[in-house]
Amino acid sequence: MLAIAMNGSPRKKWNTATLLEKALEGAASQGAETELVHLYDLNYKGCISCFACKLKNGKSYGRCAVNDDLTSILEKVKEADAIILGSPVYFGTITGELKSFLERLMFPFLVYDKNYSSLFDKKISTGLIYTMNVNETRMKEFGYDHYFNITETAMERTFGSSESLFITDTYQFDDYSNLS
Repeated sequence: MLAIAMNGSPRKKWNTATLLEKALEGAASQGAETELVHLYDLNYKGCISCFACKLKNGKSYGRCAVNDDLTSILEKVKEADAIILGSPVYFGTITGELKSFLERLMFPFLVYDKNYSSLFDKKISTGLIYTMNVNETRMKEFGYDHYFNITETAMERTFGSSESLFITDTYQFDDYSNLS
């Protein structure tokens, strides 16, 4: 069993990374091989809309044709039994790095048919960990959960089951008034 976690935070030792490491420790305690990928260490962009992944009988059908630092990571995902994605919430959504990763991860597997089929050849578990500075009431008041539901639904359609964990009130400073 292989569990891969993607850290969408620029920080490798703060809230999001810590929670991803703990999730991987849990997977390892059940016998899984684990890997943590720090997306900010990689050089890549989001989907370039070339549609090479959509061309039936094309050499890139069902996989991203772009060759960059994500190429080997996307290949590893095909072998994974579980994927865990983590991101701090900036301006109500995930970081740009994780968003770009999700575009490149999911778009090649999605089929333009009436069932929104997936080319991913097995069902796996996926998890999403969101860390944010607001409390749960504010998260819902600002509509963050709407975006999170969209991402979770896309993960379910592509891979199988998906579950989200919301970590709120992750303040990093005692007094934010000193910063601005």
